[in-house]
Amino acid sequence: MPNGVAKRDLPSKTCPVCGRPFAWRKKWARDWDSVVYCSDKCRAVGR
Repeated sequence: MPNGVAKRDLPSKTCPVCGRPFAWRKKWARDWDSVVYCSDKCRAVGR
């Protein structure tokens, strides 16, 4: 049995630029509250 959390149980948000949902990533653990965009491309368009 693998350790950890299933992907379906992770928190998710919707990107305001493309409208796609994106899930929590370990590299975003420290600043998940400030993550708004799903990718660098959407961040560049959203500014």
